Amino acid sequence: MLRSLLVGAALALVAGAAQAQPAGDARTTVCVDVNGSLKAADCRGQPSRLQTREDICLCSGGGNRVEASICPSGVSPPGESLALAKARNEIVRTQGTLVGATFEGKPLCVAPPTR
Repeated sequence: MLRSLLVGAALALVAGAAQAQPAGDARTTVCVDVNGSLKAADCRGQPSRLQTREDICLCSGGGNRVEASICPSGVSPPGESLALAKARNEIVRTQGTLVGATFEGKPLCVAPPTR
């Protein structure tokens, strides 16, 4: 009986830790201008602790609305440069999304949105 209690407690601990981690496929919506630079997206979402994803995102300042991966903790987005803007523009043109894209061998991710 003690053994099953310990196993149950260990499983609960692992499940709680996994829930506290951000999802590995965390995504957000960004706007990519015609020159490849990022523009702010105007996003709205329902206030919820469980579902933090935005419901509606618009590119009111222009640009293409695309999904991008959110950088995991400890990883920062690449620094803006002309080469990055050109690469981002080409990726959006050919793939239609920035999810899973890389630039110079590093993930092409964006900083988590501030709430």
